[in-house]
Amino acid sequence: MSIHPTAIVHDSARLHASVEVGPYSIIDANVVIGEGCRIESSVRIFQDTRLGRDNRVCHGALLGCEPQDLGFAPEKSRPLLIGDHNHFREGVNISRGVKTEGGSQIGDHNYFMCGFHAGHDCRLGSHNIFGPNSAIAGHVELGERIFISGLVAIHQFCFIGDYAMIAGCAKVVKDIPPYVTCDGNPARVIGLNTVGLRRAGMPSASRAAIKQTYKILYHSGLNTSQALAQLKQENSTPESANIIRFFEQSDRGVTAHR
Repeated sequence: MSIHPTAIVHDSARLHASVEVGPYSIIDANVVIGEGCRIESSVRIFQDTRLGRDNRVCHGALLGCEPQDLGFAPEKSRPLLIGDHNHFREGVNISRGVKTEGGSQIGDHNYFMCGFHAGHDCRLGSHNIFGPNSAIAGHVELGERIFISGLVAIHQFCFIGDYAMIAGCAKVVKDIPPYVTCDGNPARVIGLNTVGLRRAGMPSASRAAIKQTYKILYHSGLNTSQALAQLKQENSTPESANIIRFFEQSDRGVTAHR
């Protein structure tokens, strides 16, 4: 274990022998840091935060800090749970949980650019990219392989579907369905995330099925209930089924097309 002499590590913290901790970083009580993690300079990892293996935390990042919630009290605190192979760049700020038993949760292989903020009780999946100075309010849920550009703001309790892309400076106030690109204030669907789907290796037949599904949902003249009923009667691909399920489970409502 390599711990810089200026770092402060609480006696109850558990760090794997391979962990590196840089100068002036602070590791609080009951923190667990897994194999291969690199904690760079001036990082603060707050109590009860758990990191899996091979995470990198860059200068000035804050993980598991107190929620920015006027109703927060220490006895309500829930942990921040982080998976493997995540990269937190400079100044990232992620709150612990406060209102759900599982607390705040982050999956694997996510990349958080400088200045990103996530509020309390968020659920962030895997293989997502978060642009600089974007902000996610509390209770937001993300799927996988999502690209959130810089300066995006996402309202609390929104759900962002798999493979979605949100353009820079967008204001998200409703759920963003999977496979689409959104832009604007407030955000609107402007088309499919074609580039992202191709890069992910999604076959052309699957991309065509996604396009046809959204054509029925957004451009057929049917209301959402009618469009979903029609889609259920057709032979469905896994991607189409994912879209149907997303619309049916949305609580805030799904973002409209431009």
